[in-house]
Amino acid sequence: MSKRIYTRAGDRGETGLLSGERIDKANPRVEAYGTVDELGATLGVAKIHASERIARVIHSIQERLFMINAELATTPESLKEHDPLQSLQRIDAKDVEFLEAVADELSEELPLLKNFVIPGGTKAASFLHVSRTVCRRAERRIVYLAESHPLNEELIRYINRLSDLLFVMARYENLEMGEGDTIISREGVRSQKR
Repeated sequence: MSKRIYTRAGDRGETGLLSGERIDKANPRVEAYGTVDELGATLGVAKIHASERIARVIHSIQERLFMINAELATTPESLKEHDPLQSLQRIDAKDVEFLEAVADELSEELPLLKNFVIPGGTKAASFLHVSRTVCRRAERRIVYLAESHPLNEELIRYINRLSDLLFVMARYENLEMGEGDTIISREGVRSQKR
C-alpha cells in the first residue's frame, strides 16, 4: 500500500462520495460537507485555546461533525439493502438536546445581553466567533442541498442550534478567560464583564 496522499482521481474536477458515486466538486452536496469540514477545522483551532470545559464540548461537537459529513457524503438512494453505510450513525434529537442543554447551562452564567457583541476578545472566543460564522454558512449550504435532496431534519436542526451554542461559548470564554465581551449599541462601545 502506497503512503502517498494524492490519488489524482479528482484532477478533472470530480470527487467520490462515501456511497461510491463520482460527482462534480462544485455540487451542492460537496459544498455542504466541505463547509462542515471547514467548521470542524476552525473548531480545532478554537479548542487548543479554549478552557478545559469548552474544549471538551468542542471535541464532542467535532465528533458529531464527522457523522454529519458521512451523512452528507452518502446518497441513500444509491445504497443497496445490506450496504454497511445503511447503518451509519446519524444525528438525532438527543444530539440537538445536548447542544441546547450546554447552551442553557452556560447562558445561566452569563450577563443578560441586550445589544450586539463585537467578535473578538480572547483567542478562544475569537476563533469560536469565526466558527460560528462558518457554521451559519454550512447551514445555508445544507438548507440549499435539502431543497433538492431529502435530508435528515435533525441534522439541519443540529447545525442551526450549533451556531447559537458557539456564540454562547465565545461569550463564556470572554467572561471566564478575558475581559468580557465588547458591546456595541446606540450609546457607544463598552466592555461587559458581569
